[in-house]
Amino acid sequence: MFRRREQRTFTQRLSEAVYPRGGWKRAVMYMQYRVRRLPDSSDRIARGIAVGVMATFTPFYGMHFLVAFILARIVGGNVFAGLAATFVGNPITFPFIGFLCMKLGHLLMGTKFDKEAQRTFMHSFVDAWHDLKENIWALFSGGTYDWHGFLEFYHEVFLPYLVGGILPGLFFGVLAYFCTEPLVRAYQNRRRMIIRSKFDAIKARAAIGSVAGPGGLGRRGDRGKEQV
Repeated sequence: MFRRREQRTFTQRLSEAVYPRGGWKRAVMYMQYRVRRLPDSSDRIARGIAVGVMATFTPFYGMHFLVAFILARIVGGNVFAGLAATFVGNPITFPFIGFLCMKLGHLLMGTKFDKEAQRTFMHSFVDAWHDLKENIWALFSGGTYDWHGFLEFYHEVFLPYLVGGILPGLFFGVLAYFCTEPLVRAYQNRRRMIIRSKFDAIKARAAIGSVAGPGGLGRRGDRGKEQV
């Protein structure tokens, strides 16, 4: 029922993940529209948005939805708003977020930051997944285990990223809360007023219709006869 008539290929899904079909501006406007119309309080929606933004500053790539879901349940925020807010992390913003988190993480840990952060991240990530694949295969083939790539990834990328993402994640999450809560509240109040005015107009038309109904016409007719 809700499936696409024309199924997208893997290449199309990959390209739309990098650049949406209608452009990033349209995608952002659509997410704003969906979040504002959520049937929940402005406080809970803002909490969800805050933890969704915070989730994008964690190194759990591919699992930001899960992180946002867990955090939203912990703080009592709107889950859908949290999932939608992870949209802040995208192929355009991730290089800046990753650089900031790793730079700050190495600074706080007192370790050296590699200037080629993106290259280090990609190489360490590939080595970590290669180790995972080989070690899983070794469970069945009886081969030797080697976690060098995983350990390198953990110490050079994952741990500094995790430590360095705490402060900016909290900062931008709190900022997102205080920016979105009054906007959502104002939108909801305005929407309630519009709905209330429509109901009042319907009631007014119904009242006029009842006065001008068959009984009302009959009384007017009798008055006309008396005058004649």
